[in-house]
Amino acid sequence: MFIAHRIALDPTNAQRTYFVRASGVARFAYNWALAEWKKQYEAAKADSGLPKPSWVSLSRQLNAIKREQFPWMFDVTARAAEDAIIDLGMGFRSFFEKRGGYPRFKKKGARDSFCAASAGSRFRVDGKKIKLPVVGWVRMREAVRFTGKLKRATVSREADRWFVSVLVETDDIKPVEQPCAAVGVDLGVATLATLSTGEAIVGPKAHKTLLKRLRRADRALSRKRKGSANRRKARAKLARLHSRIANIRRDATHKATTMLTKTYRSIGIEDLNVRGMARNRHLARSIKDAGFFEFRRQLTYKARFYGATVVVANRWFPSSKTCSCCGSVKAELALSKRIFQCDECGYEIDRDLNAARNLERLAASSAVSACGEERSGAVRKPRVKRASVKQEQDNKAAA
Repeated sequence: MFIAHRIALDPTNAQRTYFVRASGVARFAYNWALAEWKKQYEAAKADSGLPKPSWVSLSRQLNAIKREQFPWMFDVTARAAEDAIIDLGMGFRSFFEKRGGYPRFKKKGARDSFCAASAGSRFRVDGKKIKLPVVGWVRMREAVRFTGKLKRATVSREADRWFVSVLVETDDIKPVEQPCAAVGVDLGVATLATLSTGEAIVGPKAHKTLLKRLRRADRALSRKRKGSANRRKARAKLARLHSRIANIRRDATHKATTMLTKTYRSIGIEDLNVRGMARNRHLARSIKDAGFFEFRRQLTYKARFYGATVVVANRWFPSSKTCSCCGSVKAELALSKRIFQCDECGYEIDRDLNAARNLERLAASSAVSACGEERSGAVRKPRVKRASVKQEQDNKAAA
């Protein structure tokens, strides 16, 4: 299993300068390769005899000219430029497979990162220190939590702090025995998640809590003269505040998803159209503050880790309009009605709890095979008993 551990670094001033230069090399290589890709792709469309671009050909082209045209690229590790072009190739692959958008040029100071070392590089970890090519030993705030073979180290900047993401091939994470069978999770704005058990997970609403400070910092930045030192300080202050909001939201999401995947064997959740929901100007800020996409992403990969199953309901599944008591479906249900009232049986229940129970029923039905036996479970379990194929009595054998 491959898992990445992100750790905050405590670099010296010289190491910080190197990180900035290496990030600049990676950004330049990415933008150069993207411009060449566009140019060569248009030329290949006009002339079918020309080959289409690929990250391999662009990497060879850059290596052939960088000693004469870009000699400053040799001041940092070669992995910074090479992996940036590989990332561009993966981006175009996702675009052509309709899994992502068209790659865009990178801007200086926005999401600065670079590949510091790979499996072929000589980098190692010793407690709270990591040795990277060219820069040497760099102090970390904590040790790597997982044991195994180190595969890759990526250094990135968030606000004014540097982090290293260490990719490890490990077997430390094992599936767990969940005590409960199934649960439905209904994500919402007022409450982050409502469980079918009646428990409500209240989100931190970090953006709403720190909105006053955020507006003040943003207003202070707009009043600083461009290019001045005070503007640079104000920009760093605003970036730290945004980073704090993201960390608070990320921490709450991690705790909730870890609890769910370690407690329930089957988890039902909706396939929400977050982009479409955010078009509502009255709820857009609260929807973005909840982080629905990140919640589902963490829930999905942690379910693979701990042996749970995530059942995603269809986007048009009427979880809120369906009565969890009799199963009848209402034709219309306004968003302002927070209490569900069934027209058929007269059952009354909280709207979010009703949706969560319908999702639980869906998850429970998906956890049982057609012959009525429990499914084998997650793929990661080493030995599983396969469900029986034949249940009818064999008349010939009985005769």
